[in-house]
Amino acid sequence: MAIREIRILGDPILRARAEPVAVVDDEIRTLIDDMLETMYAADGVGLAAPQVGVGKRVIVVDVRDPDVPPFALVNPEIVEASEEVDRGEEGCLSIPGLKEIVERPASVVVQGLDRDGKPRRIEGTGLLARALQHEIDHLDGVLFIDRVSPLKRQMLLNRWKKLQR
Repeated sequence: MAIREIRILGDPILRARAEPVAVVDDEIRTLIDDMLETMYAADGVGLAAPQVGVGKRVIVVDVRDPDVPPFALVNPEIVEASEEVDRGEEGCLSIPGLKEIVERPASVVVQGLDRDGKPRRIEGTGLLARALQHEIDHLDGVLFIDRVSPLKRQMLLNRWKKLQR
């Protein structure tokens, strides 16, 4: 396992749509292991492959809940989302130092493949639902700052520029 470099806002891979994984093989399992190690080293609760420079549809999540062990999903997709919404603070390992309140469906059902290529279905509420949606957004080139009003987004980008100096 290895800690990989986390790509930061401005890197084009963060805005590109990730490619589906054709087969879950040792290369993908190594990527998953590296992503988990990278996420823990950065103290995150989720990480998507584009964030470590790999344009594949792979995410890892650990919401630090004893009832929800850490997991990886390959080719994840949201198959159900509640009409009820939840507002909560989000940050991102690719945009360190910025946080903002984001509104998302309160619960989701996500399907994908596990690290062995077997089908997996996850029903999430609370932080788990938020983390799943946030990481799947990354696979589509969407960042949490895209989920706020244009005015808020501009304020966040201005703050980001100041942080980069």
